[in-house]
Amino acid sequence: MDRPATFRLDATDFGHPAGILAAAERAERRGMDRLVVAETAYDPFLQLARAADRTTSIELATGIAVAFARTPMTLAYQAWGLHAASGGRAVIGLGSQVKPHIEKRFGMPWDRPAARMREYVHAVRAIWHSWQTGERLRFRGEFYTHTVMTPVFSPDPVPAGVPRILLAGVGPLMTRTAGAVADGFLSHPFSSTAYLAEQVLPGLTEERSRAEAEGAVWTQRPFEVVGNVLTATGRTEEELAANRAATRERLAFYASTPAYRPVLAQHGWEGLQEELHAHSVRGRWAEMAALVDDEVFDTFAVSGPVEEVAREIRRRYAGLVTRLSVSQPESADPELGLDVLAAVRALD
Repeated sequence: MDRPATFRLDATDFGHPAGILAAAERAERRGMDRLVVAETAYDPFLQLARAADRTTSIELATGIAVAFARTPMTLAYQAWGLHAASGGRAVIGLGSQVKPHIEKRFGMPWDRPAARMREYVHAVRAIWHSWQTGERLRFRGEFYTHTVMTPVFSPDPVPAGVPRILLAGVGPLMTRTAGAVADGFLSHPFSSTAYLAEQVLPGLTEERSRAEAEGAVWTQRPFEVVGNVLTATGRTEEELAANRAATRERLAFYASTPAYRPVLAQHGWEGLQEELHAHSVRGRWAEMAALVDDEVFDTFAVSGPVEEVAREIRRRYAGLVTRLSVSQPESADPELGLDVLAAVRALD
């Protein structure tokens, strides 16, 4: 996979209904290539559909939508609706979420997530193919079966073609699944460049090469690798300090999660994960940020004035990824993130 030094730039937003229209207009006005909305407190498809009516050219992406909270058919309809409403600008970023959320928040099944995700992506593609071509839907798998599609329930084809599917992952199985079946890979904000280079990209590249050799249809489009960079910046010392503190809290939350232990293990910090997890189980959230020292912070986040942050991001990620997004605290001024990305582009 070719990863040039010139990046495509993705603006990110939390998808709050009160701010999504302004966020979309701002990102397009500032020349961003894509607006990415995560699935946290609000449905990203609904908010991106609203954004489609206020923009004309910027791509509109979920980053991520929780795949296993939906059946492939449910996801296919939501994605197709966004794609049609935006004139073919939808990009579908998918992630698995973790087992407790899938089973206890969404009430959906969780088992063998990498194998399930591989089949899930194939199922969504089969549904879209049926809608786009009019061919009979015949998908039978281990986890999902979709064999009924009548004309009244088939959306119209989209002239731009089917959406791209990007897959998020942290561990080796899901990472390799992304290379095998997706159009691109979404790195988690809690990823160091060493982890990306040594644990993620080799398996990703191997699986993508295998899919290309087998002539998989989706490999006709270039593969994307998206770097999602935890960033703390500010125009004043006070603003920078506040954003650093919020980012440190976020790092502590990520590092407490057992699923992200391999990322810390890359740097020999397994003990930190165990200590933070013990605090989280006891609900001692306020004490956790203090356990993230500056070495850990600087490994997983980039901090400083805007221009300094832009130079460091470019230094770290050139040659590793094809696209960049910056992940700021929710309380941060969204213009700061766009300022960083614009400064990265100015370095090209």
